[in-house]
Order: sequence, then structure tokens, then C-alpha cells
Amino acid sequence: MKKDNQLQEHTSSYYAASVNHPTSYPMLAGNHSADICVVGGGFTGVATALTLAERGYSVALVEANRIGWGASGRNGGQIINGISGLDALSEKHGESITDMIWDIRWRGNDIIYERVKKYNIQCDLKQGFVETAVKPRHLEYLNEYFEERQKRNFPYKYEVWNKEKTQSSLGTDAYIGAFACYRDGHLHPLNLCIGEARAATQLGVKIFEQSPVIDIQHGQKPTVKTSSGGYIKSDAVLIAGNAYHTLDSKHLSNLVFPAGSYIIATEPLPEELANEINPLDVAVCDLNEVMDYYRLSADKRLLYGGQCNYSGRDPADITAYIKPRMLEVYPQLKNIKIDYEWGGKIGITVARKLAVGCINKNVFYCGGYSGHGVNATHIMGEIMADAISGTMEKFDLFANEKHLRIPGTRWMGNQIIALGMLYYRLKDLL
Repeated sequence: MKKDNQLQEHTSSYYAASVNHPTSYPMLAGNHSADICVVGGGFTGVATALTLAERGYSVALVEANRIGWGASGRNGGQIINGISGLDALSEKHGESITDMIWDIRWRGNDIIYERVKKYNIQCDLKQGFVETAVKPRHLEYLNEYFEERQKRNFPYKYEVWNKEKTQSSLGTDAYIGAFACYRDGHLHPLNLCIGEARAATQLGVKIFEQSPVIDIQHGQKPTVKTSSGGYIKSDAVLIAGNAYHTLDSKHLSNLVFPAGSYIIATEPLPEELANEINPLDVAVCDLNEVMDYYRLSADKRLLYGGQCNYSGRDPADITAYIKPRMLEVYPQLKNIKIDYEWGGKIGITVARKLAVGCINKNVFYCGGYSGHGVNATHIMGEIMADAISGTMEKFDLFANEKHLRIPGTRWMGNQIIALGMLYYRLKDLL
């Protein structure tokens, strides 16, 4: 796996190998102006840019590498409702925001389904996501999920699976129960991100790739400067780099930390085997604190991820790191070849709450999704667009949250977080 230096092409993932439309936007050169400048071409940046363009703003987006280069183009492709930290918000504010929190949880699903249809984005979108119980204590969560949706008159299909239904539907005896929701689902994340970027350009958004930002000059009209010498002056800036950006250290250092996440992709499975392990073609995630997740691709590969690494050190052999866990669940895949392996960084915060805020009234930032990103980024894309437009209610909910900053270097912060996660790993094993 390549080191995450600037000016790179996509990592050697299954997603990059099966992309519909490789991007080749120009490098930023010269001086430009826009209403809004977005820094970062992942889901947060692209989703915000598209939302703003739909509302009539002129937008320029700068990406250090390629659209979807980071976690947005490398993740498990699972559409899961919610955002990390919503429970903390509910506890803090009580019944007064219960309905708002519920709506926020599902807004990402709505945006993704609407945009895929509206802009005809080909990203293998499929409905169905299953959370699996590994231990008896997990079964309580399944019933809570069911009761919550009943209480809310949830209009989409959902169901609790008993042990027999779970094992027959997933072709494994690794689980003792599950909860299935068919408003959640899965897709090809890189094709979604690139498709949204294409839609944004059709609405006038100017996108610049291979243009790492090295400085943001604050002021009434902040100026974004790239390593190529290009400038963009705008009324407002959004920093949407998540795990990879190192901008504005005065305000943002030791807030979001990078953690490694890894996936392997098998060769296309024989039809009989694919139907044995996932006949419903759903995305799957277990309920452990340090979870595994997987799904079938459009061409019936098993994409299996997990073993998030919080120390900052990548494994020397990703397949050797992940495949044994896959075989614990699916020993029948023992002789199946692994065609792709890849990893990347996700942005995490100590308290698993989004890092959201505004510097000097016109430089906004949003990151720290803590591995819960495809839906959350689209939710926040809309909320950030609202805030930039002057509607602050939902933005303020997140921005007013307090964060623990770990003193010292990023490396030191990662070691402290890794130590904390060891507790949760031991909890999973008990």
C-alpha cells in the first residue's frame, strides 16, 4: 500500500479498478474567485458543493489527489443510518430534539437515494443492511432497534431474525441473531462520489484535482492557496479533508486522528457459493465494538473489512491481517483467491463525536466521522450547506459539543486511542 503523500492516484482497490469514469479535473493555476471554496474532494466536500450548487451558489472545490481518493472511495460501501455522537446529543438536549435527531439519522439515506435517481448515478445501489449478534447480550440491541422503528411507524421494511433465520440467510453459524433494515443498504462508494462530482460540475462547480492546499489566509474574504501557486478567494471556506488534512493547526490540531481501516476482495464467487453465503445480497456488520463488515459486489466478490488499527501502523500484509477473520465466518471460502487488498485512513475523535465548527465566522470545518461515513457525510454536507447559507440550527447542535484534545503529537494521540480501544477489544472477547 502506498504511503499517503500528496499527488497520488487512487489506491489499488477493487473500487478504483471498477470505476465508471476516472476523473481528470485540472490542477489549480492562477487566481480564481467563488462564493464558496471547498477543500477536500471526498463525500463531505462533494456533497456540500453539490447542495450549494443546487441552491445557486458558485462553488470551487480543490482536492489534493483525486475525487474520492481518501476514505470516501475506499470504504465498505455500507449505507447505515445515523452519525456518531447522536446519542450524546439526545442525552444532552432531551425530548426537545428527539424528532429532529430521528430525522437527521435518516437524512443521508434520503439524499443518497434521491441523488442516485435524479442524476442517474450508476453505483450498484442495493437495499438491505443486517446487524448481527455474536453474543447473547447483543440480542437486546436487536429488540431495541425493532421497538424503536415500531414506535416511529417506520415506513420501510425491517425485521428481527432468530438464530435459524440468521444462519440460513447468511450461510454461517457465526451469529445467533440479527436485525435487518431495508432502508439501509450498500453501493460502490467511489462511483457514487465521482457521480456526484460530475453532477456538481454540470451545475457549474469548478473542480481542481492534484491541488493540495497549503494555506488558508483568513479575512473578510478568505483565500485558499495551493502548492501549485493557485489561489481561490471566496466569501466562505469549508475544510472537508477529514483524516488527511493538516490545515489550520492553531484551531484544529489534536482534534481528529487518523486510524487505519482495511478491506480485502475475493475473486468473483461461483453463483452457488454467493447464494449460499448471502442469498439476499445484503450488507452485513456485526455488533462487536471492534467490528467486521462485508457485502457482495455487483460481480459477486465478497468485500470483507474490519480490524481497524488505531496505532497509526499499517499491517505489512493486509490479506494476512483480514483473511483469517473472514474464514472464521466463512470457512467455505478457504480456497477462494483474494484479488484485491487495500487500506486507508478514517478520521476519529476521542469521544466519537463529529468535529464541527467555524473559524473567524467564515471558515467552516467538518470531520471525525469515526468510521460511520457514507450516510453521515451526506447528512453533514446538507447541514454545512445550511450553515454556510445562514441557517445554523442543526450546525449549532454539533458545533457546540465539547471535544477532548490530546496534547502532544498526532502519533502520541494515536497511541492513547489505541490503548483505549484495547479495552473494547478485550470486551468483545469476553
